[in-house]
Amino acid sequence: MISRPRSYVGRLVVPALSILLALLVASLLIIASGLIGPEKKINLLLPLIAYRSLLAGSFGSLKGVANMIVAATPLMLTGLAVGVGLKAGLFNIGATGQVLMGGFTAALVGVRMADASPAIAIPAALLGGIAAGAVAGFIPGFLKAYTGAHEVVTTIMLNALSQLAISGLVNDVFRAPGFSFARTAPVGNAALTGIGGTNLHLGVLFAVVCIPLSYWLLWRTTVGFEIRAVGANPTAALYAGMKPRRMMILTMSLCGAFAGLAGAIEIQRLGYYPAVFGTSIGFDGITVALLGQANPIGIMLSGLLLGAMRAGAPLMQIQARVPVEIIDVIQGVILIFLAAEIVVRRIFRLRAPSAGAGELQTITRTYGEKVTG
Repeated sequence: MISRPRSYVGRLVVPALSILLALLVASLLIIASGLIGPEKKINLLLPLIAYRSLLAGSFGSLKGVANMIVAATPLMLTGLAVGVGLKAGLFNIGATGQVLMGGFTAALVGVRMADASPAIAIPAALLGGIAAGAVAGFIPGFLKAYTGAHEVVTTIMLNALSQLAISGLVNDVFRAPGFSFARTAPVGNAALTGIGGTNLHLGVLFAVVCIPLSYWLLWRTTVGFEIRAVGANPTAALYAGMKPRRMMILTMSLCGAFAGLAGAIEIQRLGYYPAVFGTSIGFDGITVALLGQANPIGIMLSGLLLGAMRAGAPLMQIQARVPVEIIDVIQGVILIFLAAEIVVRRIFRLRAPSAGAGELQTITRTYGEKVTG
C-alpha cells in the first residue's frame, strides 16, 4: 500500500525536472532575444517578466482560463491517441493525419446537416469525425498486425497522404463558391460556438469524458488488461490465450478515433474546412502523452499545462515582447529531455529506472518482426 504512491511520485520526477530544465533553457533564449530587440541589451529579469505574463494570460481572468481549457481540449485527445497506443506497444505518429481525416469528414457531415437541429447536427458531425479517425487508425494497425509493417513508417506516410488528398478534394471537389480561398461550405448548425461570452464550447465536454473513460478502459476492463499485456510482451500474451493482432488493430483504431474527434472539434469550431489546414496538435500529442506517462490522468494534466502556455503566449508577447514561438521551443526541449531521460537522471543524480515495458522503451525498441496470434 505504501509502495504504490511512491511509485507514482517516482514516475513524476523526470517529467517535472524536464519541464524545469526546458524553462531554464528557454530563459537563456529569452535573455538572448533582448540583443535583437529594439533596445539591444540584455535583461536578466526578462524571463521572469515573460513567465509572469504567461501565467497572467492563462489564469489571470475567466477568459484566460476558458482559452486554456479550449486550447487543452484537442491536446488531451491527441495525447490519448498516442498514449493509449504506447500502452499496447505501438507508437502512433499518425495522429496528425487522423486529425485531418476526422476534421474533413466532420466538415462534410456538417455541411449535409447544416440546417438540422444543433442537437442532431453537432453529434452527427462529431461521430463522423470519430469514425473517419478510427478508419485512419485501423489501416496502420492492420498492416502492423498482419504484415509487421512498422507503424511509425506507415503512419508518417498516411499523414502526408491524408493532407495532400484532402487538400485536393477541397480544391477540386468540395470547394464552396463565393469565397476568396478554397474551403468547404459552412457547417451551419453543426458549428461549436462559444458559451457565455467565452470560447468554451460543447466539444470540451467530450475531451473531459474521454479521460475517465480511457482510464476505466485501460485499468478496469479485460480489454484494457489485454492491451497492456500485449504492449508488455506480445508473445507471452499470445501463450496466455490473448489475440495480439486483434488488440493491435483495436488499439490503433481507438487511437485514431481520439484523434478524429480532436479534428472534428477543431473544424466545427472553425465552421468550415480550409484547403490549407495546418495544425500541430497531432505531433503535440506526443509531448502530451510522454509528459503524462501515457496515463489518462497525466495526459489531462500535461494537456492543461501546454494549453495554459498557448493561452498565455499572446499576453507574454505583448508585455514581455517575447515571440509566441518560444512556447514551441519549450515544448520541444521538454520532449528532448523526456526522450533523453538518462541525461536528466545523471544531472540530478537520480536512481536509474527499473527494467520494464515503459513508454520510452516502446519508442526505442524495434518493431520489424511479424506479429502472430
